[in-house]
Amino acid sequence: MSDAHADGLPFMKMHGLGNDFVVLDARARSIYMTPELAVALADRHRGVGYDQLAVITPGENADAHLTFLNADGSASAACGNATRCIARHLMTETGRNRLVLTTDRGVLHAADAGQGLTSVNMGAPQTGWREIPLSEDVDTLALPIEGAPVATGMGNPHCTFFVEDAEAVDLATFGPAHEHHPLFPERTNVQVATVTGADRLRMRVWERGAGVTLASGSSSCAVVVAAARRGLTGRRVAVDLDGGTLEVEWREDGVWMTGPTAHVFDGVLSPAWLEEI
Repeated sequence: MSDAHADGLPFMKMHGLGNDFVVLDARARSIYMTPELAVALADRHRGVGYDQLAVITPGENADAHLTFLNADGSASAACGNATRCIARHLMTETGRNRLVLTTDRGVLHAADAGQGLTSVNMGAPQTGWREIPLSEDVDTLALPIEGAPVATGMGNPHCTFFVEDAEAVDLATFGPAHEHHPLFPERTNVQVATVTGADRLRMRVWERGAGVTLASGSSSCAVVVAAARRGLTGRRVAVDLDGGTLEVEWREDGVWMTGPTAHVFDGVLSPAWLEEI
């Protein structure tokens, strides 16, 4: 156990539409994070449990910097719902209604959208094969994979299948089969989506390094970009997920995502538990 954790390790549990996170605040104290600790924390039986882990550190020319890890201990440059949750926490802390955050994805702007909702601009989508990234130069609007999915980068890679009935897909099998497809050298998030109305999508998601999740912010952004590029919807779309609905709008300045957040509880990881990691 690191000396930095000798008195235990405080954490916050948050979620956005059931997409849940453990959040560690390293602005005022040192936190020594390892893949082993991240995996142990993600265990819903022996740890705390989460879809993604987020660490808040001081920002450089920003209000804070956010770092994300998946439940398997791997790194992720972007996590939309966690960004919204932390933005809401920081806005409550500071009394402000706008923030600038940095991530490995880049600079992200967050805003209070009113009625308890929080918006985050996830930045411009990446549609070029090198940016996403893919392993070879192919048409990102119709990948050479059965079902001709769309590839999109939102700071992390996404593979979107438009299907007749998203509910009918066995995501627990379908997801991992495509997460590791050779076209995606960094693996990929996998979405199945159905157009259910004018500018409305039903989407289910398999998250890279986490599995089936109730919601995913970056996946919602990627699905809307893919649908708009395909001409299936406009650029402002309601995305219905297993955990609820996100509003996504692909604007000139980036892809904005708006929805509810929840700060569920605060806790402290005991020194004895940390000693076992």
